[in-house]
Amino acid sequence: MTTALASDASVTASCFHCGELLLYEHGFEIEFEGETHANCCAGCQAVANTIIGQGLGAYYRQREQPASRAAPLPKALREQMALYDEATLQGHYVQTRGETCETTLLLEDVRCSACVWLAEQTLRRVPGVQAVSVNYSSQRAHVSWYGGQASLSGLLAALRKVGYGAQPFDAGQQETLYRRERMLALLRMLVAGLSMMQVMMYAWPAYFANRVELPVDQDTLLRWACLILTVPAATFCAWPFYKGAWRDLRAHRAGMDVPISLGILGAFLPSVWTTLRGGGSVYFDSVSMFVFLLLVGRFLEQAARRRATEGVDRLATLLPRFAHFLPGWPVQETRETPVARLAVGDRVLVKPGETIPVDGRIVAGSSEVNEALLSGESAPQAKGEGDEVIGGSVNVGQALVVRATEVGESTQVAGIVRLIDRALAEKPKLAELAERYAQGFVLAVLICAAATAAWWLHHDATRALAITVAVLVISCPCALALATPVALTAATGALARRNFLVARGHALSTLARVTHVMFDKTGTLTVGQPRVIAETVLANPLEASTLVRSLESQSEHVLAHALLAHVGDGPVHAITQLHNERGQGLQGTVQGTTYRIGKAAFVAELVGSPCPDENLVWLGCAGQWLTGYGIADSLRSDAVATVERLQHAGIRVLIASGDYAAAVQPIAQALQVDEARGDLRPGDKLAWLKSLQDAGAVVWMVGDGVNDAPVLAGATLSAAMGQGADVARQTADIVLLGEHLAPLAEGHALALRTRRVVIENLAWSVVYNLAAFPLAACGFVTPLLAGIGMASSSLLVVLNALRLARKVD
Repeated sequence: MTTALASDASVTASCFHCGELLLYEHGFEIEFEGETHANCCAGCQAVANTIIGQGLGAYYRQREQPASRAAPLPKALREQMALYDEATLQGHYVQTRGETCETTLLLEDVRCSACVWLAEQTLRRVPGVQAVSVNYSSQRAHVSWYGGQASLSGLLAALRKVGYGAQPFDAGQQETLYRRERMLALLRMLVAGLSMMQVMMYAWPAYFANRVELPVDQDTLLRWACLILTVPAATFCAWPFYKGAWRDLRAHRAGMDVPISLGILGAFLPSVWTTLRGGGSVYFDSVSMFVFLLLVGRFLEQAARRRATEGVDRLATLLPRFAHFLPGWPVQETRETPVARLAVGDRVLVKPGETIPVDGRIVAGSSEVNEALLSGESAPQAKGEGDEVIGGSVNVGQALVVRATEVGESTQVAGIVRLIDRALAEKPKLAELAERYAQGFVLAVLICAAATAAWWLHHDATRALAITVAVLVISCPCALALATPVALTAATGALARRNFLVARGHALSTLARVTHVMFDKTGTLTVGQPRVIAETVLANPLEASTLVRSLESQSEHVLAHALLAHVGDGPVHAITQLHNERGQGLQGTVQGTTYRIGKAAFVAELVGSPCPDENLVWLGCAGQWLTGYGIADSLRSDAVATVERLQHAGIRVLIASGDYAAAVQPIAQALQVDEARGDLRPGDKLAWLKSLQDAGAVVWMVGDGVNDAPVLAGATLSAAMGQGADVARQTADIVLLGEHLAPLAEGHALALRTRRVVIENLAWSVVYNLAAFPLAACGFVTPLLAGIGMASSSLLVVLNALRLARKVD
């Protein structure tokens, strides 16, 4: 046979990689060891370049026959993937931030941490990809890339080439995929179960070999019956394990499916050979039961992962698929339209009992809307013309006409789901460490199995096969790989049901180490709806009201809303040179005169004289104090109980507020907080936080406003109120939905439980493997018992993690 490296004329007519005849004398050329070689197609050229580029060129010198031809993706599949690059579909699946694009992909056939690694590495090697993270429990990949250098179809094609089906995440598609996988898993499990029962029935004489002697012809008949009945279990039922093992080996990596596949084939193939020869021991009963137990374990694991993520998936399916579109409003003639096709400004009819499909504003009708799944408020909220409604909430009263203000990926529900997906995609250090150890452990298992086989072949060759198979099976570190991700996913889903959204992967592990909680006051500890309770007038009240209305209408601060509600509607002045001094107040010019409104010290800088009362919000200009306003807010209903519970857990509670010190102290006294500071600018809050961190504290900052964003970003852990400013939510590691603080204490309690469960899972995994391997290597464990032990250990880890999905204490 001619080698691929020969350079004579007879060989140049064949492909360098696969050996097929070339249709063209020159084309698809590569350089290797100083010589130019031709390939038959772009696929073979790409594969050859990849092998050589990774320093594996020795393959072409050592191989005994040409490789298989690199088959390109089918044309139909490539055309389907290309559709995802169209602008209309990109808007539904891809989020764009400047030059960076982000998406979440739903993966198929991800079965272990090796699959996670291979999928991540494959995507990272696509030119233009910035970051990739795959979550094993939710079967999703979060990918970001430079829009001009990569494409969504390119990502999907890259995964398909290494054996993973993928599609942009869609809750409906995920449900369909889950049902399809579940039915196939049930079918494989049923076939394996029937095979196991029949094979064990025919193998019964082997269990009583000392008491039952069968004629040779009957023994041979039973062996052949066992062989025929084991074939479906060892082929169709075990196919997912072979597929995963082959994918790992192609990536030059040993995953969890490799020792499992070796164990199955290592028992099945010798048994087939022994049956053909007509003598010796067979292990058909062990093979069929091993496959059955593995499939049962995988099925239960799949169901457990499904349960762990159902809280998140429920949010993803809140929005309906179709809406009653009103194309000719105010003509009330509707047209059924997919929600994906709605645009900002479109009007939709929402009938009683239906789910609102978009974020919008009511333009006709009044009703009550249930926002329980989004805000935690169980009582329906009264809504009328002009009020805002949230997509995913349910209209429980009369029909409404809603004008869309946010659609698709811009709705609040979509934003919440993105936050959770990002958190699930980011791996804590503990999870990454466990994955690395599991990867190395598989190689150790293979080496130990080879050493065990060599020892027994030398001392007792008749037992070598059974013992080696037992070692391969019982030592597979599946439980170690599952220990951390399943626990984190279960905890994240449980907290999502309690309106505590984990937005960063490190949040739960950091939350368990928190020593201090620093609260903002207004809008966090208080309801964020302050009202004016006193007014000190030192100038024309009508003119002062007009100035307040003109200045504060430019602000979104909660105090601005309180002042505007107090002065009411009326005329306004044109404002120029408007400046917002964060945490202090506003400054603007009206008809050539500069005014300030805000804290006394801020306004005093302009007035130039001492303030009459430093506990009021003041309006003033150069040389004159105009009007002071006394503003008060009330505590949230569960603030006292939440602070008390955090303190009982050993956490030191602090209050850092930009409000007057005189307004902060009564709040601190009501909450029994020893250390509370007022009159703090954002820089002052950050400096206090940094001083605590420098002393070794793990500080959890909880805030809601724009002025809290720098402190939230600087804190070890941060939480933002869901109704707070957008920048606060985007900066925070945790987002609280609804009006309650209780999820903060519940989240801390669950974080401690999660840490304990992860430690328990890891400890069990290590102890199990350390104890099981010596027993199997010494011949005390049969292949059948090894299968039971391996499946049971993985299932125990999953069930232990699912305790976190119960109701939070």
